[in-house]
Amino acid sequence: MQSQAQTSESLKRQLTVVGLWLLAINGMIGAGIFGVPAKTYALAGEFSPWIFVICAILIAPIMLSFGELSSVFRSTGGPILFVGTAFGPFWGFQAGWAYYVARITAYSANLNLMVLSIGYFWPAAAEPIPRLVLLAIATFIIIGLNVVHARATMGSLGLITLVKLSPLVALAIYGLFSWEAGASSGITEVPSGADFGAALLLVIYAYVGFESSTVPAGESKNPHRDMPRALVLALGTATALYALIQWSAQRLVPDLANTEGPLIAAGEAWLGPIGASLVTIGIITSVGGNVISSTFSSSRMSYRMGLDGYLPKWFSAVNVTYAIPIYSVLFFGVAGFFLSASGSFVYLAVLSVLTRLLLYLSCIASMPAVRKIANDQASILPGGWTIPILAAIVCLGLLTQVSLSSVYATAALLLVGSILFLIAKYKARG
Repeated sequence: MQSQAQTSESLKRQLTVVGLWLLAINGMIGAGIFGVPAKTYALAGEFSPWIFVICAILIAPIMLSFGELSSVFRSTGGPILFVGTAFGPFWGFQAGWAYYVARITAYSANLNLMVLSIGYFWPAAAEPIPRLVLLAIATFIIIGLNVVHARATMGSLGLITLVKLSPLVALAIYGLFSWEAGASSGITEVPSGADFGAALLLVIYAYVGFESSTVPAGESKNPHRDMPRALVLALGTATALYALIQWSAQRLVPDLANTEGPLIAAGEAWLGPIGASLVTIGIITSVGGNVISSTFSSSRMSYRMGLDGYLPKWFSAVNVTYAIPIYSVLFFGVAGFFLSASGSFVYLAVLSVLTRLLLYLSCIASMPAVRKIANDQASILPGGWTIPILAAIVCLGLLTQVSLSSVYATAALLLVGSILFLIAKYKARG
């Protein structure tokens, strides 16, 4: 196996800060926001929009820490580079392996959800054969959008993001201006301690997924500058949108706490059946943007692992015409299809929360070693270790909420990763 410092890449630097922002915002905004408003309102009442602001403040130290880390490296890999630099190849591989499995699990679940959401317009979509056909068509389109050069993929992702955000922004603005004089602002109606904590725990996961944008640094024109900027822009965008959508839903749906499909109900209150249809289209395209960006970033992770000898070399093969890791894209798309079609992703779903938190903690713990190799172009956070320490505290606090089944599943995942690493090491010596 080769170290990251010894491997050269064949990918082209085509991504601007806008492309990186698209990856971050689509990693964060998936299907969750379409169901969260009702549950949040049930816990926090009129204070709910402020829960999204508080969660943004809590997640900010983690995102800022990733911004600093990503500003140091110019190579593809993100977490695998951060952790590998600090703790060596074994733990670097485990970070990349955990990231990949968690992403393909989430991808498969979201792909399935996207197809089922089509059932709003075509009820037969939930039946076995139509569902399988739709999954295959969606997989073909997603792979197709990812096997062209990166700029074309970002162009398609940009259009999808516009379609997905437009009804949400319109709904948020309408709800904002439909506020009646004398209605409660919710600023002073802070929920009880238990409900407040439960609401924070529910909402904070609407902000995860941003780490996907740190992986394709090898395709960024100026990763030292653009990676941190993209993360900050994504956090600001998501926070404003989430808070305004919550505010709008509270204004438009009187019984929000007991409403299934709260944003669809808000859309119907806004424009009747047309509004509900627009929001449903927003759900489908939102999940679509999430799976397209996931394919882009995750295929770069397997590319990195193939390049360093952790996975078979063909994972690092690059298409000459479009400069993309063609087999990594195909493998991720096809594997995601089979997981989604079979329902196997359900058994891996418990990996998501704990794996992500451990990944965040590992990357934060790598910051002392990474700072030692940082150059003048890196964006080192002000305040010494204050922000990374706050980020670690947030992660540790969230770790207290994980289930025992998640611990077992994640331990099994890391054990499999250890075996794969040892096999790769043995083959490299041979």
